[in-house]
Amino acid sequence: MKKALAFDIGGTKIYSAIVNEEGKIISEIDKFSTPKTIDGIKDVLKKQIEKYEQDADIIAIATAGDVNNENTAVIGSTGNLVKGYYTINFQELSGKRVFLENDANAAAWAEYRIGASKGTNVSIMLTFGTGVGGGIIIDNKLFKGKSGAAGGMHFKMFSDKRRKCTCGSWDCYEAYTSGTGLKRSAEEYLNNPDVTTYDVIDGVKNNDSKMLEIFNMWQEYIVIGIVGLVKLFDPDCVVLSGSMAQFLDIKKIENEVNSDNVTTPTSIRLAETENYAGMIGVSLLALEALENG
Repeated sequence: MKKALAFDIGGTKIYSAIVNEEGKIISEIDKFSTPKTIDGIKDVLKKQIEKYEQDADIIAIATAGDVNNENTAVIGSTGNLVKGYYTINFQELSGKRVFLENDANAAAWAEYRIGASKGTNVSIMLTFGTGVGGGIIIDNKLFKGKSGAAGGMHFKMFSDKRRKCTCGSWDCYEAYTSGTGLKRSAEEYLNNPDVTTYDVIDGVKNNDSKMLEIFNMWQEYIVIGIVGLVKLFDPDCVVLSGSMAQFLDIKKIENEVNSDNVTTPTSIRLAETENYAGMIGVSLLALEALENG
């Protein structure tokens, strides 16, 4: 059975492990704080590759930022990564093939192959954490767009420049529905810059009326975006993942989405592959690419 040496590179952490063709992690998972320099990131990757590449058939990297359609390079990085991250030549890190994919796309593929959207033809995955990522699968293929950047959740929610987004634009979906977006809603509602997402969640658990109102507003923003995506892509299901997804009322979201849906109902599901979905998904994609030449 073929294996991939997998990485998941985010703004704060880098994970690494060996993953097989069934999407199973078959080694210890190594974790590193993401270095603040390009050379630091390359050094972490090189050391792991030198140590483990003999145990793998391909190097598979899930990464924040957009990845080209050839799966060879990052074409646009995000604000939580070091400046110039997209200039890293990942192909020179190993004599074996190096396969890259956007982390949200990779996680969506993990869900499609072995998780919550397995067996569907059209699915969308949204991941809610500090930011918001997305992946779209249509007829057994990732929908990547002309350059590889499709699936980014930076469509407009409003047009009056209420909130600056990490992408540099204003009022994107991410600015309202991420964990950061929830904090900003709480700050605005309570006029308190020190309030945190944890304060909101704790308040909801304790039935605090103000925190409940903030939380419901945040969840309604999430619904608005899902309704738009459902009307555009008519998916079998929308999978919700990420650290913030655990707090969502999945059934309520499903009911609200379908009450505004003019086609057959769409299923809203909670992700199953969890924290290591990026490594699992990019490994499955990489090993399939290797098999197909």
